[in-house]
Amino acid sequence: MDNWQPDSWRSKPILQQPEYEDKAQVAIVEDTLSKYPPLVFAAETRELRRQLGDVSLGKGFLLQGGDCAESFDEFNAPKIRDTFKVILQMAIVLTFAGRCPVTKVARMAGQYAKPRSSNEETINGVTLPSYRGDIINNLEFTAAARRPDPNRLLDAYHRSAATLNLLRAFAQGGLADLHEVNRWNMAFVENNPLKERYQDIARRIQDTLQFMDTIGINATNTPALHETSLFTSHEALLLNYEQALTRVDTLTGKPYDCSAHMVWIGERTRQLDHAHVEFFRGIHNPIGVKVGPGMDEDELIRLTDTLNPENDPGRLTFITRMGAGNLEKNLPRLLRRVKQEGKHVVWSSDPMHGNTIKASNGYKTRNFDAILGEIRQFFAAHAAEGTHAGGIHLEMTGQHVTECTGGAYKISDDDLAQAYKTQCDPRLNADQVLEMAFLVADHLRN
Repeated sequence: MDNWQPDSWRSKPILQQPEYEDKAQVAIVEDTLSKYPPLVFAAETRELRRQLGDVSLGKGFLLQGGDCAESFDEFNAPKIRDTFKVILQMAIVLTFAGRCPVTKVARMAGQYAKPRSSNEETINGVTLPSYRGDIINNLEFTAAARRPDPNRLLDAYHRSAATLNLLRAFAQGGLADLHEVNRWNMAFVENNPLKERYQDIARRIQDTLQFMDTIGINATNTPALHETSLFTSHEALLLNYEQALTRVDTLTGKPYDCSAHMVWIGERTRQLDHAHVEFFRGIHNPIGVKVGPGMDEDELIRLTDTLNPENDPGRLTFITRMGAGNLEKNLPRLLRRVKQEGKHVVWSSDPMHGNTIKASNGYKTRNFDAILGEIRQFFAAHAAEGTHAGGIHLEMTGQHVTECTGGAYKISDDDLAQAYKTQCDPRLNADQVLEMAFLVADHLRN
């Protein structure tokens, strides 16, 4: 923490940032945000850090998921509700079938910025700035839409606040009741090709709930049956937004980034001497770092020492994004080195980003079997190294989109056009992620 301030990142090199034309307006927006109420509270964030501490010690599992990039245009209650429901469905399956406590973290209420591989995009001979997420510019391919607008930071804040308000209402107001989740599962399996296996687990959940009710354990006297905890997260790409929402906790005197409970650094912005690592080392949120196949063992340890110098369980999550063809030869060496150094970290698998391909009809997609294959390799590597496979990190939605191929319903390249709605990368749909949960639960149980 030596020489750290919320704005000390500004003296460091920084990547993946928009070029705003009106710098004076940017300063006005930052000042406005700094006076707004925090989106989350330090006590909530500390509770997430405590739960992740258990995960890092092998006593739990992290389920993190949501949109690749949230959309201003699709900001509505049904969409928020459907994603909330499918996260709960997955958590119930993982908890019951995997016999493991699950910490639920949504990629929601702030996942509005996206890093891009190129600063520009060319269509039909016209070159414009790349779309970087609704917090920066608009997806529409016009010069006006693609111009970065600092006022979008304020729009993102207000939509995040409204999303959080609704998520808290869902979590505490009865929508998370375990009896309801069980009925959702039954609706899912009704027409599923693997329904017999799913119905068996659903029946066992129902029997357990009926037994508990018989002996007097019910939603009235046991809040855990009626409500739940759901935390929020996003990639903290725009550090001026994150700095403006950083607050000093009155109880501990420590700074927290109050834009979300958990924030992470992307694969493209994790350089040790750059701005993102500088900002992250000073906030007291649980934080994540995306780790690709090119990560060097020494660099990983230096990142660990910089971001978690006290080796505090729950502080640091490494989110591996390597691809089904690269994980087996790259993850074991990293697991081995971190274990040798005695570092407490959560290991979570992002099986999405390393398995993105272009379909025969030109759509960007991901294949269910490749995603599942990387998850299986992730569990196998941890089993071989004697470490804990601590979580999964999925780009997913509660809607019935057709963006990823495969799964029990065998979505093909030809099916993609039916409901391809993503603003950025392809997402698993509601049926695919719940199917994934049952398959992951097998690994947890084993």
